[in-house]
Amino acid sequence: MQKLLYLSSMVFLIICAGCAKNPVTGRTELHLVSTKQEIKMGEKNYLYGQQASGGKYSIDPELGAYVTEIGKKLVAVSPRSSLPYEFVVLNDSVPNAWALPGGKIAVNRGLLIQLENEAELAAVLGHEITHAAARHGAKSMERQIIVTTGLAATNVALATTQTDDKISKLTNGALSKGADVAANLITTKYSREAELEADKYGMDYMVKAGYDPQASVSLQKTFVRLFEDKSSSWVKGLFASHPPSQERADTNFKRAKTLPTGLTLGKERYQEKIAKLKNRISAYDDYDNGVKAYQNGELSTALQLVNNAIKKEPQEALFYGLKGDVLAKQDTKNAALEAYENAITKDPNYFYYFHQRGTLLEKMGRKQEAKSDLQHSQQLLPTETAENLLKLIG
Repeated sequence: MQKLLYLSSMVFLIICAGCAKNPVTGRTELHLVSTKQEIKMGEKNYLYGQQASGGKYSIDPELGAYVTEIGKKLVAVSPRSSLPYEFVVLNDSVPNAWALPGGKIAVNRGLLIQLENEAELAAVLGHEITHAAARHGAKSMERQIIVTTGLAATNVALATTQTDDKISKLTNGALSKGADVAANLITTKYSREAELEADKYGMDYMVKAGYDPQASVSLQKTFVRLFEDKSSSWVKGLFASHPPSQERADTNFKRAKTLPTGLTLGKERYQEKIAKLKNRISAYDDYDNGVKAYQNGELSTALQLVNNAIKKEPQEALFYGLKGDVLAKQDTKNAALEAYENAITKDPNYFYYFHQRGTLLEKMGRKQEAKSDLQHSQQLLPTETAENLLKLIG
């Protein structure tokens, strides 16, 4: 009984020591993850998150600069503007956007092509900024810490009465374990409360930055319609972590009625900024269909589709990566190697091309070259396959 009481006291002390006000809502809540730790988690996993989602959309740096511009306008009117926010456009057709703790935010090109105007982009970014500013990702980590701490505290209670020092070590230990889970924050499904908060405060930031809050309403209505239609690309993308609902659409509609109207929509400017992306839609459609054909073992069809994509947009590295995969599968190694080299020349910052070229070089007996490529791919995004190959090469 005495040990149980001590355990309860330990957990109580940890919780009380971590109470603070939420910087967005003002509510008092548990804060086991400090701002410094939030930032560290975001920085640690931001590159990995990008690499796992197609890498940067490097073919159109002006589009990335534009998204950053809008993001910074919203950050400037948010309550945690001191966070080291970053914005990136990812080279993925799946409509998606995500935020890591510390203000690391990404938007897929597949989502940008679906938006109508700059105000809708501001609605998306304001929503993600709120997730970061209101500590929604950090809260997910804290729930894991509480579970870990609750289990580990039993051993502490049995071992010592030096609570302050042990609590510090226990919490830091739980955080180090929790950091391994941080990469999963990208696909963490947000709670109903978190989504409503992100909509609410995101709309406030939109208005302060000069954007019409009605764009948030129209955007949510579109999301609900697509969700009900079970559009596969949306369900596996944005809707996996940001489930839309009629409740959210209705709540946004009611809130918009209380906010200023007639503000900027920015349709003309937005369409101008995504014009190059729109011109490449057909090429990316060919690529996406080529990926499906490749996965289904239809190699000739996949090769034809990816060659079509390359003809339409010869500067896109992603297309050459798929071409290399198809040719490697067809056992035309030298042609596959040339395709991977083309991909790397056009985008030397994406792990996949180094991983695939290294794998091919290993099969060709060119061990040292393979080792160099695989080591480089591991720096960008560690994978089990590359690790195993490196062990084999020695």
